Amino acid sequence: MTEPFDAVDVIRTKRDGGAVPEPALRWLIDAYTRDYVADAQMSAFTMAVLLNGMTRDEIRVMTDAMIASGERMSFAGLGKPTADKHSTGGVGDKITLPLAPLVACFGVAVPQLSGRGLGHTGGTLDKLESIPGWRAALDNDEMFAQLRGDVGAVICAAGSGLAPADKRLYALRDVTGTVEAIPLIASSIMSKKIAEGTESLVLDVKFGSGAFMKDESRARELAETMVALGTDSGVKTTALLTDMSTPLGLTVGNANEVRESIEVLAGGGPADVVELTVALAREMLRMAGVDGDPADALADGRAMDAWRRMIRAQDGDPDASLPVPRETHVVTAERDGVLQSLDAFAVGLAAWRLGAGRARAQDPVVHAAGIDLHAKPGDRVRAGQPLLTLNADDAGRFERALDALAGAYEIGDTAPGAAPIVRDRITAG
Repeated sequence: MTEPFDAVDVIRTKRDGGAVPEPALRWLIDAYTRDYVADAQMSAFTMAVLLNGMTRDEIRVMTDAMIASGERMSFAGLGKPTADKHSTGGVGDKITLPLAPLVACFGVAVPQLSGRGLGHTGGTLDKLESIPGWRAALDNDEMFAQLRGDVGAVICAAGSGLAPADKRLYALRDVTGTVEAIPLIASSIMSKKIAEGTESLVLDVKFGSGAFMKDESRARELAETMVALGTDSGVKTTALLTDMSTPLGLTVGNANEVRESIEVLAGGGPADVVELTVALAREMLRMAGVDGDPADALADGRAMDAWRRMIRAQDGDPDASLPVPRETHVVTAERDGVLQSLDAFAVGLAAWRLGAGRARAQDPVVHAAGIDLHAKPGDRVRAGQPLLTLNADDAGRFERALDALAGAYEIGDTAPGAAPIVRDRITAG
């Protein structure tokens, strides 16, 4: 067949700072999905986007074209409101684990299609696979049954039918230095979330050393772009702008983050994890039009009951022992004082080097690997006191992990100023 457009013309338009007309942009995504447009050509286009940006309308069109490349789900027949949450990724970010069953306690269906970790940021599915028997792969019938019944929440892998164009484009961006382009990040995330079919969506957009967006202003731009995309597509969407300068909670890894999530569900856990979990839950309930205080459901055991139902529904054993490391190494404070900072990126990189993460999508993770934190910024410490415990199955991994932690923390004489985790709430303007 004769193609209606030429990839080189589209590339030149964006290279020269112009806006690509809607028919040409839709054709580009479709032609790339069916292998007519080559990787080299799409690489040139994505680099032009990184350098010159896109208009709001271009981002909307590209997102819609990626949605149209696959199936679009609908939860209209569930008989209950649906709400989802997406995090842009961080270090120690286990929030999805307690959040999904917590929100489900209030009669809201939570279809949480999640991913795996890559590089210094962890993946929700990797964490949950620490639980013996738990499985991430569900077909649509299983997912709908779990949402419709008394479980009400599902955390699972996204099917291959959702936005297949994005899968190809994401892999290309990863090897061409164009991951950071805000239009490409926004369309990637939102194409999958809109195709998923949830009625409402809350975005946790992170900034700081442990986030992909280091700068708060760029994170805000990303949040505003994604909220606009969701709103334009008929999905009620808000975003919380959150700080990822310091790891969330006291664990970074897989099995240890599951343990900490269970502590939160039992009414305990670190204050920052509880704070963000409750803030996101309140936002999801507000978007779903449901009244209730999620803090009460953590305190009275309802959230824990929902967690146990959710894990069992996916063949996991909520009472099984979680993996423990074969080897540990303790990092101690070199002086008395106050821990003033703890760099999230360095801790995430160290955990990755211990085996908790992967360098390539096909790499396995070591579920027992990771880092336990014994102090957070603002805590007073004494010389010789444990600051971090490094966990691995291979002691040979400690050296490179310790290299990553060089200069990652600072002990001083005065306490740092306290800053809230949630910095702002972004709504459709």
